[in-house]
Amino acid sequence: MRARQDGGTLQPLAPALAPHVDLATLRALMYASPVQFENVNAIAKANVYFDGKVVSHSILFADGSKKTLGLIYAGDYHFGTDKAERMEIIAGTCEVVLDGTQEKKNYTASQYFDVPAKSGFSITVASGICEYVCSFID
Repeated sequence: MRARQDGGTLQPLAPALAPHVDLATLRALMYASPVQFENVNAIAKANVYFDGKVVSHSILFADGSKKTLGLIYAGDYHFGTDKAERMEIIAGTCEVVLDGTQEKKNYTASQYFDVPAKSGFSITVASGICEYVCSFID
């Protein structure tokens, strides 16, 4: 069972489709980012940060919206935001502290966190690679 994806917009699964799935699993499936985006333009030039330890590529949608798809290698990093962002974790795990807070939260595949505009976050990947999709929220 998986969430449908139409033109880059996620369509949540209805609970009736999965009566034997626990609520946490259902939520993860409902809001999991698709592994493929249709009808987009991809920018070949990479966005490279922290000496190549964080790398992303931008994809542009017909409606003018943009996302970045990226990898974060093991390490500690801080990012500032201009626009509000949603960071969806596709694979791997990370620990995040939003600017202005001291609370550390762990995220894994199918989870996301939102970052306010004109703010930032610190992210730690203890080992391996964390894969993400970043959506820019208007």
